[in-house]
Amino acid sequence: MAERLKNHGLAGELAAEFAGTLILILFGVGVVAQVVATTGLGDHNSIAWAWGLGVTFGVYVAARISGAHLNPAVTVALAVFQGFSWRKVVPYSIAQFLGAFVAALIVRWNYTEVLAKFDPGHTIKSQFVFSTLPGNGALPVHTWGAFRDQVIGTAILLFLILAVTDLRNTAPAANLAPFIIGLIVVAIGMAFGTDAGYAINPARDFGPRLASFFTGYGGAFRDQYGDLYFWVPIVGPIIGAVVGAGLYKVLVGRFLPAEGPEEPGRTPNDPELEHA
Repeated sequence: MAERLKNHGLAGELAAEFAGTLILILFGVGVVAQVVATTGLGDHNSIAWAWGLGVTFGVYVAARISGAHLNPAVTVALAVFQGFSWRKVVPYSIAQFLGAFVAALIVRWNYTEVLAKFDPGHTIKSQFVFSTLPGNGALPVHTWGAFRDQVIGTAILLFLILAVTDLRNTAPAANLAPFIIGLIVVAIGMAFGTDAGYAINPARDFGPRLASFFTGYGGAFRDQYGDLYFWVPIVGPIIGAVVGAGLYKVLVGRFLPAEGPEEPGRTPNDPELEHA
């Protein structure tokens, strides 16, 4: 069994990224559909928690095989700073986009009747079930304000992901890292969900955006002002991820001790994790 895990190859990694991202989006887009298109079944808090739990479950699905990036911005940042193979960046990103696309199609199909009743014309009124909008489609935020938000939100995400997965730091033991990463997403949603719907993940936004476009949302690539918007949750998170990972390296990572025996008085890491 151990030998089989070591020899899964790129195909296995891509399948894991697809599956993990699919799980993430099923819960994330599903909860937004439920909250937006129904009355009394949830609010912003339930959205934040379901997205965070979706991340947790997605990471548990894929972590052993692919590392569970589930996000092209994460993949790029790990290639820049953590030695992840650049030749895998595009295949990983495609697998993540496809997982998000298929998951959004499933949610779209499952909520067909509810969305048709809530918004028969499939307009901007329910478009943000699938993809993000500046100011969540209602507040006075425009393209560059949303872009700024995506850079900041994704920088926070990557800074904290590196902090909790760095074995030289106080990384969570007992396989709790996926749960902690899910809590990071919950916190970002609760603190930075206003200006751009905290996409912080190009696959999370573009996959469902494309699925909505193919299923009746003709304006899916534009925002409520009619501006071409789809690129913001792609470019902003990639820049933010590199910034956040770089800041972690500069502010924390370079000061941590090299892997090896712990200094006296420090809490040791789980030895099984250190030698995984």
